[in-house]
Amino acid sequence: MNIGRSRRRSSLLPTLLIAAGLAAVVTATASPAAAQRDRLSRMKHFVVIYEENHSFDNLYGGWEGVNGRPKARAAHTVQRDQFGHALQCLPQVDVNLTAPDPLSSRCAGTNPTNGSAYQSHFFNAPFQLDTYIPASAKTCPDPAVSPANGVRDPNGFRGGCTRDLVHRYYQEQYQLDGGRQDRYTTASDALGLTQGYYATRQLPIYKYLHRKHHPRYAIADDFFQSAFGGSFLNHQWLVAARTPFWPSAPTSGADDLHSITDTNGMPTSYPLYMATGTVKDSSLTEACPSTPAQHVNPPRDPAHGNVVCGDWAVNTTQPLSQPYSPGTAVSRRLPTQDAPTIGDRLSAAHTRWAWYSGGWSNADGRVGDPGWTNNGGPVTRTNPADSSQTNSNGCPDPNSKWNAPYPFCADNLFQFHHQSFNYFTNYARMGPNGNGAQPQARMDHLRDEQEFIGLAQSSRKRCKLRAVSFIKPLGAENEHPGYASVAHGSSHLVSLLRGIEKSACRKDTMVVVTYDEFGGAWDHVSPPGQVDTRGPSDAWGPGTRIPALVVSPGLRGKFVVDHTTHDTTSIIATIEHRYRLKPVATRDARVRDLASVYSAHEPRRRRSRG
Repeated sequence: MNIGRSRRRSSLLPTLLIAAGLAAVVTATASPAAAQRDRLSRMKHFVVIYEENHSFDNLYGGWEGVNGRPKARAAHTVQRDQFGHALQCLPQVDVNLTAPDPLSSRCAGTNPTNGSAYQSHFFNAPFQLDTYIPASAKTCPDPAVSPANGVRDPNGFRGGCTRDLVHRYYQEQYQLDGGRQDRYTTASDALGLTQGYYATRQLPIYKYLHRKHHPRYAIADDFFQSAFGGSFLNHQWLVAARTPFWPSAPTSGADDLHSITDTNGMPTSYPLYMATGTVKDSSLTEACPSTPAQHVNPPRDPAHGNVVCGDWAVNTTQPLSQPYSPGTAVSRRLPTQDAPTIGDRLSAAHTRWAWYSGGWSNADGRVGDPGWTNNGGPVTRTNPADSSQTNSNGCPDPNSKWNAPYPFCADNLFQFHHQSFNYFTNYARMGPNGNGAQPQARMDHLRDEQEFIGLAQSSRKRCKLRAVSFIKPLGAENEHPGYASVAHGSSHLVSLLRGIEKSACRKDTMVVVTYDEFGGAWDHVSPPGQVDTRGPSDAWGPGTRIPALVVSPGLRGKFVVDHTTHDTTSIIATIEHRYRLKPVATRDARVRDLASVYSAHEPRRRRSRG
């Protein structure tokens, strides 16, 4: 009896093995996409941490396994002047990098725009910035002031801050130079600082993700800022995948905010660039007839470098709705926008979400809410730059802007143009001046970062986070050159990740960390739409490659590298696909989402280490 059963089982064994093999083949061939969708569907929470102003090579270019600085072609590292000639040196204006003081002169060059001579410590090549301005350097400014060329060590605060670098819409397109990546220095007010980079492996985020028992994470090394230019525009693209439109924007007088570009598409001159005609660098594109319906294919001006023209807000523009920069006239504040946002899509699907901003309770006058620090106001405040100017309706917190009208107590480093949803009608304060009552959607969804931190800390046994959380750190903690420290901001980022990792949320949360834009810093990889990188593109971008990492369970290794082409709109595309939401615009409908990280592999060297 047992022998018979044994024979029957043995006779069935080849058939079962063949069937199993066929099933494995079907599963393998059916699948990278199916596996990606399956793993994405398991995520119940999404956290997006939106840092500030660094290119990929500038921060992550030394991470193992990535397409980093060592892989850059020489042609993409050498910077050229506006006539196409290689610069002899990298002149500097940051007070800690100039030659012959405080650094020695190792190179001499001639400015091609006026024939003047200059000295530099830096040859025409990328250089490690923190060799000269380490995190221990006292070069960070008082938050109430904005020195043009940085603070000479040791006269500032510790942190290793540099001066800021220009990062604007028309300038970046000139800097990319059709994908040659060779005019970052020429089209910058910071000159050779554009070629500086940080020692990746000394960053707090790198050390955190290389400690024992670190969470599984992916580096996305082909991730680009969605739109050319700066923070204002890319924050708009993060939530709405489009450029704001200003209906009937003035085209003359003091309130005309349109730019004027020269024949090269540049709106201004710099020490190494001389404009070829009349120019004006302002908030809007060049003036020409336009309508919101032309967003997919906006008009162009062939006489001025074939640049986009019309009534599009591309550089920093203040919102109509409070909070806005104190004293900005209504006529110079962008009318509220009615385009759909990812917030609208989530709300319609009854999916809980919030935008958590550092300093929001103070800036929006949310008295008593998490993050509020201005009890006892109003008080009389004095302008630290001019003691003859006082504000009797000021805010008690000494870190508040001196001219902030209580209770709108914005921190000195609170950035009004980073608050994406405040620009949209559904979330803006009511009234023609943007100072009226707050709609319920605003109260529900625009919250302070301290509230998110509290939710994460109280999630030890059960995750209390909303399904989607956008986190915008306050200026001092967002890594922005000029006013913030990379080391301090990266440490704050680590604290946010630790809070999630220590909570019950870690088992089903995807955390996306990226930067709004390049901050004026060079990168060697050409964006889609330039010369040799594939991926969706249009008149608005994408722009320079930026750092991006994803922390998530379900990855194929403790550390993987995703070489898929993405841009910022891939973030909302991921959310749309997970919750089966309609795209908000055209780019997010076309990009690859971040589920691609679930098919990425560990770099060979990392895998060999175990």
